[in-house]
Amino acid sequence: MSVPTPHNNAKLGDIAKTVLMPGDPLRAKFIAENFLENPVCFNTVRNMLGFTGTYNGKPISVMGGGMGMPSVGIYTYELYNFYDVENIIRIGSMGAYADSIKLGDLVIAMGACTDSDYVKTFNLPGHYAPICDYGLLRKAVDTADRLGIKTVVGNVISTDVFYSDDPEFNSKWRKMGVLGVEMEAACFYMNAARYGKKALCMCSVSDHIFRNEALSAEERQTGFRDMMKVALEAFA
Repeated sequence: MSVPTPHNNAKLGDIAKTVLMPGDPLRAKFIAENFLENPVCFNTVRNMLGFTGTYNGKPISVMGGGMGMPSVGIYTYELYNFYDVENIIRIGSMGAYADSIKLGDLVIAMGACTDSDYVKTFNLPGHYAPICDYGLLRKAVDTADRLGIKTVVGNVISTDVFYSDDPEFNSKWRKMGVLGVEMEAACFYMNAARYGKKALCMCSVSDHIFRNEALSAEERQTGFRDMMKVALEAFA
């Protein structure tokens, strides 16, 4: 039986209860081919590749989500509501603000500030504070500790704008103790809350906004092994 979505040609049952979601579909392919056992591709629509396989014998899926909240909002909504997915763990990249954070560090977003109007779709009578699921957060931190992988847990900013016209945008959020900037967490934290599901955002630091440091495109696609190891060991 097909599921009625124009963005995913998987059938109900093709996708595991837990989905790892990088932004880049090629990173999803890399993870499936290098970390999963017997991966099967379930989606090729718009080249937003998705795969289901096993890790240590347990089923898990990995699927690209695209860049920005409009894209991730669509894919996470459909996974939660059309495919019976319970947990989505974003495994992405972010730009760091904090002086203590280095390239390649693993940041886990306990909360996600945002400049997006996505929350208006829920017609709430006030301001909403998007946060992760505590159970997923604790499991990720405990797993990283067991593996000897350092994590930094705190607040991030999920922005709609990659090229801000405000030259002080990053500095203003940095002053509030925000660890860094990415573009997706707040949106799917809201979707998870609204539909009674679970979400967590883990990001490997790809660049440092205030030190003019950055990983190469190839390193972004293949170099986040610590983050992948934590995600798979914790959630598969």
